[in-house]
Amino acid sequence: MWLPALCLIVGLSLGLMTDITVPDQYSNYLSIAVLAALDTIFGGIRAHLEGLFNEKVFLTGFFFNIILAALLAFLGVQLGVDLYLAAVFAFGVRLFQNIAIIRRVLIDKKQKNVEM
Repeated sequence: MWLPALCLIVGLSLGLMTDITVPDQYSNYLSIAVLAALDTIFGGIRAHLEGLFNEKVFLTGFFFNIILAALLAFLGVQLGVDLYLAAVFAFGVRLFQNIAIIRRVLIDKKQKNVEM
């Protein structure tokens, strides 16, 4: 669980400490990349809580999801279609599912500790 949490803390720290602005034409790419990264991070936390975490799967999924999402957005721009919305929807749904499962796992673990 330390790797996803570390990536989240480092990313948030870098984002808050720097004064980088993103040009408007890249905002779609950045939003997709952030959603893909958050989806992977929360998926890693979920996998750790379920005892299924694998660092190689996490790292490859992290970079693959970001690259795939950016390529999908780029393809959409080239075709003149808002394909990035499909990625936003897909990653958004997965993000909320992972958060819901994390919440359930934590509640179940807390209830088991109280019963003992």
